[in-house]
Order: sequence, then structure tokens, then C-alpha cells
Amino acid sequence: MSEPATTAGASAAAVGAAAGWKLLGGLAGGAALAATLSAVVVMCMTRPRSDREWTVALISTVVSSVCGGAALVQYFSLQSLAGEWAGLVSLLGLAFVAGLPGWALVRWAFNWIEKREGLGLDEVLSDLRKGSD
Repeated sequence: MSEPATTAGASAAAVGAAAGWKLLGGLAGGAALAATLSAVVVMCMTRPRSDREWTVALISTVVSSVCGGAALVQYFSLQSLAGEWAGLVSLLGLAFVAGLPGWALVRWAFNWIEKREGLGLDEVLSDLRKGSD
């Protein structure tokens, strides 16, 4: 049978777990805030035409904010900034900026595809090769 944990050991573990949860929750909450603000800015600038488009705008902006922000942090080796308040704020700003082009790129791609609805694959590939609008 295992030994019961001592009160001092249990409280130290609880404090460590709470600090870890706060750190992870704080980072995740900040990333969610940056992604949300990015989505709001994009949707205010280019209003979605339908509920479907609104959903696509929200998803693509949030994903590009989180993934693009993480990719930029990794590419420029900025992980050390997360340890200090000002650095964390700048990382969240980077995630915000990374989300802005996401909706535009998705919208352009869907508009391009919509124009070619009903065409055969060979015609679509021909348009793609020509670079025609």
C-alpha cells in the first residue's frame, strides 16, 4: 500500500499545479483574445455576405491567427519573450497580425473557385496555369 502524501507535499504540489494551470490558461486565453480581436477587425472591414461566409470568416481568421502566430514565433525563435509581461503582449500582437490575412486569402480562394463552378477539371487547371481572373 502506498504512503499517504504529507500535507506539506500535497500543498506544494497543489501550488505548482495551480501556477502551471494559470500559466497555460493565461497563454491560451491571450491567444484566444488575439484571435478574436483579429476576427472582429477583419469582419468589420469586409462584411460577410451570409451566415455561411461569417462562419468561414471566423474559423479561417482564428486558425490563421493561432497557427500563423505560432509559426512566426517559432520561425523567429521568440519563445523567450513569453516569460515576461511585455514580451507576452508583443507575442499576442504578433498572433493578432497573423490572423488578419487569413480571411482575405480564404475569401479570394472561394471567389475564384465559385467563378469556375460547373467547369471541368481541365478548364479549371487551364485557368490556374494561365493565371486568369
